[in-house]
Amino acid sequence: MYSAMDVPRQVQDKLAQFQNLQNQLQMVSIQRQQLTLGNTDISNAKKELDKVSDERVYRMVGPLLLETNKDEGLKYLEDESESATNKIKLLEGQERKLAEKLNQMRDELNAMIKPQNP
Repeated sequence: MYSAMDVPRQVQDKLAQFQNLQNQLQMVSIQRQQLTLGNTDISNAKKELDKVSDERVYRMVGPLLLETNKDEGLKYLEDESESATNKIKLLEGQERKLAEKLNQMRDELNAMIKPQNP
């Protein structure tokens, strides 16, 4: 086996690429989780809005609270939900590709560092 000083440059480079891919996968996963939570909030807001009998509702736009009507509020929430769902699907695809690449790279690394038997 190699000591830390003896690791060939090629293996060090491959390890660095592997760690970079791990970080990318983690970031994509976090983004997907955040969007999923946001989509859950949107779903809850739609349920609550369905219970409201008043046609006048308010929604946050940055630091402001704007008056709108119930139908526009529901339309806004549906648009936001559709957008989040599309982004989640995109991120899931990225996660799959990154995971496949990581597995392939793991196999390559294992082959590179496996002691060679003469």
